[in-house]
Amino acid sequence: MKPLYSIIIPAYNEEKLLPLTLAALQSAMQAQPEKGELIVVDNNSSDATAEIAKSHGARVVFEPVNRIASARNAGARVAEGEFLVFADADTIVPPGLLSAALAGLSSSSVCGGGARVAFDRELPFLVRGFASLWNYCAPRWGYAAGCFVYCRRDAFVETGGFDERVYASEEIGLSIRFRQWGRRHGMKFLVLDESVVSSARKMDWHNSFKMLLTMIFLGLCPFAVRSRRFCYLWYQRP
Repeated sequence: MKPLYSIIIPAYNEEKLLPLTLAALQSAMQAQPEKGELIVVDNNSSDATAEIAKSHGARVVFEPVNRIASARNAGARVAEGEFLVFADADTIVPPGLLSAALAGLSSSSVCGGGARVAFDRELPFLVRGFASLWNYCAPRWGYAAGCFVYCRRDAFVETGGFDERVYASEEIGLSIRFRQWGRRHGMKFLVLDESVVSSARKMDWHNSFKMLLTMIFLGLCPFAVRSRRFCYLWYQRP
């Protein structure tokens, strides 16, 4: 019997946080009455990411192109579920959030969506303000944060999946296409009230003021996301 849903996690050198993420996802999946599958896309890691994923019962797919959109699409190509859920390797998905996403998709009134974003520790003032603004605007404007995106498989396929020309913010373009697809099919794009809990580790790696300026720059110059250099926040690590 095929799974109803597939959870896809892109992972590049995530041996440190991946075990906690997978344990939380397995707990959330066990709380669902429907069968699901867990897929980790090893995005050309040099650490034990793949071995850890296998030890936690995940199906592992290898994607050599080190680009987040490419990894997500690679997982979607092998997924067997009718519904797709994309989560980051440093993000905790609560059982209630997964339940709400699956309930919406099963109702045939929702084509996809996202969730609000919380963090695992206190953020610097500027970043906290940006995160609060995002959580206010995203549900109203219909944008999913990349750390948690859920959708119908047919909507994902027909809208072309994640744009592999970009190195970051691929979820923004996908959100727009999902909303357009939903209008044509009488469905809505729903950002759920419950939050995922994402890691604030980027605060340890990058200057918060520079991070904020980078986000503003990418918002004002969207074509810059086609350059890996401008998307260093998602790829540079100590």
